[in-house]
Amino acid sequence: MDSLSQLALAGGLAWASGIRLYVTILVVGLLGRYGYLHLPDSLLVLQHTWVLVAAGVMTAGEFLADKVPAFDSLWDALHTFIRIPAGAFLAWGAMGDATPAAQMAAAIVGGLITSGTHLAKSGSRAAINTSPEPFTNWTASASEDGLVLGGLWLAIAHPFAFLVALVLFLCLIAWLLPKVFRYVARIFRRLAPSPSP
Repeated sequence: MDSLSQLALAGGLAWASGIRLYVTILVVGLLGRYGYLHLPDSLLVLQHTWVLVAAGVMTAGEFLADKVPAFDSLWDALHTFIRIPAGAFLAWGAMGDATPAAQMAAAIVGGLITSGTHLAKSGSRAAINTSPEPFTNWTASASEDGLVLGGLWLAIAHPFAFLVALVLFLCLIAWLLPKVFRYVARIFRRLAPSPSP
């Protein structure tokens, strides 16, 4: 695997993990297992049967949890402690054929990328959950599923195009996150009980 492909795989795994960690592990593990993707030695564990079974079960659970308004925000809050370290680990593993310094740099930047996508996803879903109807939530969830699959395909098939798209996406996230947080903070202020006189 050349350096560009390694960088795209590391960035793609970190980016996708912030949105859908388990489907990312499942898809990449299956692609590696059936010979469609050459994984570095440090990521060969993703091809193991037990890892694929666990990722498959959790993918099904996340698919269902992500369609239930309000519960999806609870799921996202809990997964703050899972997605970010897992995204950093996957980025580290994608650079397994490089030097230890490159792996460590990939883990640090990968954790940052995963944090950004996770916060953007969870913040936007919290904002969407203010709508009482479930259709907006379902549409957002299905869009995220398609976005992750399309992003992983682009990272593997067209690494340079993915890296350009990733940089643009991260710029958009940096611009959008403060706005999402201000909106969510306003909602929480409205929901908080007013102090008694």
